[in-house]
Amino acid sequence: MTLTRRQALGLSAGAAAFLAFGTKAGLAASDATEAAIKAFTGGAMPGSGKVSLDTPEIAENGNTVPVGVSVDSPMTADNYVVAVMILADGNPNPAVATFNFSTMSGSAEAKTRIRLAKTQNVIAVAKMSDGSTYMDTKEVKVTIGGCGG
Repeated sequence: MTLTRRQALGLSAGAAAFLAFGTKAGLAASDATEAAIKAFTGGAMPGSGKVSLDTPEIAENGNTVPVGVSVDSPMTADNYVVAVMILADGNPNPAVATFNFSTMSGSAEAKTRIRLAKTQNVIAVAKMSDGSTYMDTKEVKVTIGGCGG
């Protein structure tokens, strides 16, 4: 197979466009995730511990990935979980779900199914009643894309 000059230029232009815009889209997703976490935590850097994220290591279908989150808290009037936010850092819109809790919730646990566009990190951030925040991250490998991939 031989390439004409026009085909070679077209392929070069396509590769250059991919490098220029493809890598920036990946950076934008990371920036959007950071911005969402900062907005949720009020700018504080979340600590580790207390949050337990339950995701599969490999998701056969990115359209329905089961996700569970639990936070170690006594759920008393003095010490309870206010909210938990779940993010997927590779999705076009990283904020997936936010669960709100109160002392009447009994326990800070939630389960849902989310859509993942590709292999990426799933992040859970918990906000406590005293203003502290905690985070857990798990990588989920997607074999079939859920958002058109």
